[in-house]
Amino acid sequence: MHASRDRLPSRLEAGGVCIQAEDWGGWNVARIRFPRGADATPLLEGLPDDLCPCPHWGTVLRGSIRVRYADGREEIVRAGDAYYWPPGHTVRVAEDYESLEFSPSGPMNALIEHLAKKLA
Repeated sequence: MHASRDRLPSRLEAGGVCIQAEDWGGWNVARIRFPRGADATPLLEGLPDDLCPCPHWGTVLRGSIRVRYADGREEIVRAGDAYYWPPGHTVRVAEDYESLEFSPSGPMNALIEHLAKKLA
């Protein structure tokens, strides 16, 4: 199974946030785009600890993103970096951001539904 990142189906487009994603064999494959200045923190309100409960593995294609974990640690992930974010994180975007990301289908689909409700 394969697809061009440009051809993944759009699952969410609102407020400059774009998630194109498809489930493959229990994994969600997603192209994620956030505009400069985006802060996921208010969008995650209502989830456990108001943080993202889904783990993500991916690589940053463009831009950079600041990740804050439940324990208060922060890191910046930049274009060309591969990453793993465990459950219990939030993100803020310093510059236009794009990544290719892999997450367990169930938790990611629930997250996309939650974000869509918040952005509606």
